[in-house]
Amino acid sequence: MPKYSGLIKPRNRPWWSVAPFEWRDPYHWMITLSWPMFLLFVGGVYVAVNGVFALAYWVQPNSIGGSTHGFIDAFFFSIQTLSSIGYGVFVPNTLYAHVLVAIQAWMGLLIFALVTGLMFARFSLPTARVVFSHVAVVCPFNGLPTLMFRVANRRDNRILEAQVRVSLFHREITEENHVMYRFYDLKLLRSETPSFGLTWMVMHTLTLDSRLYQKSPQELEAMDAQIFVTLTGLDETVSQLIHDYHIYRIADVRWDMRFVDILLSDSQGRRYIDYDRFHTVELEPSAPPRYSIFP
Repeated sequence: MPKYSGLIKPRNRPWWSVAPFEWRDPYHWMITLSWPMFLLFVGGVYVAVNGVFALAYWVQPNSIGGSTHGFIDAFFFSIQTLSSIGYGVFVPNTLYAHVLVAIQAWMGLLIFALVTGLMFARFSLPTARVVFSHVAVVCPFNGLPTLMFRVANRRDNRILEAQVRVSLFHREITEENHVMYRFYDLKLLRSETPSFGLTWMVMHTLTLDSRLYQKSPQELEAMDAQIFVTLTGLDETVSQLIHDYHIYRIADVRWDMRFVDILLSDSQGRRYIDYDRFHTVELEPSAPPRYSIFP
């Protein structure tokens, strides 16, 4: 996948990527970690805490009864203490060790409570499994040039009261020569549906009041323009509000092309949707001069 260079950062990142840590907002940082990185982080904290306490036990000889007084024994005694296992082989043997055990047992309660809460929060986060077409197209629709892209619900359920919003994000220069980046809403032929279960063709007509009217791809590229799409709705299964978004760069827009039909019929005349053709586009057949999108 090509590297993204736009001003609006894409959400999808490799699982190993980690956002900068914020000491004032550690909860958000841990919630937004990918699952592999989250489990790696929790495992690292677990090993580090036990390692620190093992070192504290090990520095005082004979602090652990029933051990050979090596660091490995101290480490596994620390694990048993933190996890409240207590097999009975290793026991604290001095006042110093008893104090450490009390502190570690208290820390163990806090750590396991925090990890349990984080795991529950991560599992309970509402997620949308929505796929957007890889590209958008501009082609005639009812005699007018129209921006189109596809959206599909990948789950075998419905998104109720689904709403889609499309905005054009681009750079502007004021009369005072100030550079600003702004969002402009693009009016859609249909921006909401009571039940979104299969696919949806989102369309914006390039009329006089459209920010895209008579704009060439070169002009839009020069404006650092991007098309920002958001979709929200209520998941009927979990009864929670879900949302998703997608960004189309101008390089992702195919001019004078159209999407191929994905509603097909089998040999018995039954209708079905071919999702293998979901992202496929084809050249728009020749149209009368009045349909021409650009001179």
